[in-house]
Amino acid sequence: MKQAKHAIEAIIVNCRWLVAPFLLGLIVGLAVLLCQFVVKLVQFAAQMGTATPADVIVGMLNLVDLTLIANLVVVVICSSYENFLAPIDLRAHPNWPHGLLKIGFSGLKQKVLGSIVAIAAVNALEWFVDIDRAADNAKLAWIVGMLMAFALALLILAIADRSPTERGH
Repeated sequence: MKQAKHAIEAIIVNCRWLVAPFLLGLIVGLAVLLCQFVVKLVQFAAQMGTATPADVIVGMLNLVDLTLIANLVVVVICSSYENFLAPIDLRAHPNWPHGLLKIGFSGLKQKVLGSIVAIAAVNALEWFVDIDRAADNAKLAWIVGMLMAFALALLILAIADRSPTERGH
């Protein structure tokens, strides 16, 4: 019975390696996102001669949005690898960013939700800047509502992660 228990435990613990193809897929997705960023950047630069200040702001916000998404993907890839697959010895890699790798699962949840809030805020800001051309009050209300819901969820998550029961006290 003890051998069966150890075999099941080994299978359960080693199934974590099934996450590796997902992380590799995220890396491919990151490369696709980079291509999209380059396309947006070229389009943004091409319109500079005729762009209004609002067009410049919206163009920059589009680039910021893609950058935030890329950062989120990198955080998920690195912290997922370290948390679920194998620890990374930063002493062997002194030039690697410490804050990117030593993120616990609780910190990862907060960073993911925080990034989603930032992305939603950028999208809401794009709407506000371009409100004269894209005046759809219902859609704007949904965007602001979702932003507020994400912000509230982030606040609740942060409070829950700081509670004594979550920290094991």
